Amino acid sequence: MEETIKQIQSLVAAYGLQVIGALATLIIGIWLAKWVSKLSGKFLNKRNVDPTLTKFAVSLVKVALIAFVIISAISQVGIETTSFVAVIGAAGLAVGFALQGSLSNFASGIMLIIFKPIKVGDYIEGGGGAGSVEAIGIFVTTLTTPDNKVIYIPNSTLTGSNIVNYSTKDKRRVDMVFGIGYSDDIDKAKSVIQSIIENDSRILKDPAPQIVVGELGDSSVNFKVRPWVNSADYWGVYFDTTETVKKKFDKQGISIPFPQRDVHLFQNQ
Repeated sequence: MEETIKQIQSLVAAYGLQVIGALATLIIGIWLAKWVSKLSGKFLNKRNVDPTLTKFAVSLVKVALIAFVIISAISQVGIETTSFVAVIGAAGLAVGFALQGSLSNFASGIMLIIFKPIKVGDYIEGGGGAGSVEAIGIFVTTLTTPDNKVIYIPNSTLTGSNIVNYSTKDKRRVDMVFGIGYSDDIDKAKSVIQSIIENDSRILKDPAPQIVVGELGDSSVNFKVRPWVNSADYWGVYFDTTETVKKKFDKQGISIPFPQRDVHLFQNQ
């Protein structure tokens, strides 16, 4: 028993200060890691960084600092940490290869959040889908279509293709085509369209709307009508104008040709 006590005393004398130092490093280090992570979160919030990115960044900083503190504490007691670092590095490399698709989506998500080509509420087209942006996540962007379907697009797919944002500008041009028959009066048809455009308060005066004969088609003379509206009024103006033009043309006796095909039947004698 005395021999055992002497061995314990010698071990305490040899390693006691190192163990105490390791425990102090661990306790103080963990406290500092939590403090620094909270501080970084406050800094990012003041910079108006996206909450999703802020939460992830704070967690990443906290985990990295705690891992560094644990390695430092282990080294305090004389344990060689080089092998630990090598193992962690190898594991990180293996995980990186296994999750390279997810890491690509993560990097693309950060780009979307930082550079903000899109934001929640925008109506966009990209990555093979179109709809209103419901959420920009770390790995996927969620869109809601006009008929209330939900589309999940991987961020790397979205950033790897053209993104059309219909909500960035507050004004949009409505492009419409109306055809009349070759025997109809062009000036009369143009006057009818002009009156419809002028009587719609949603259509902007500046830029001025454009009404031109744009094409002599196979069976019709086609007017290209291009009024400017506020983005929120786009579809309302498009549908209402199309309906009103049809009704006005009918009242004024202006025909709207449609494709026809003559079929000739020959009877063999």
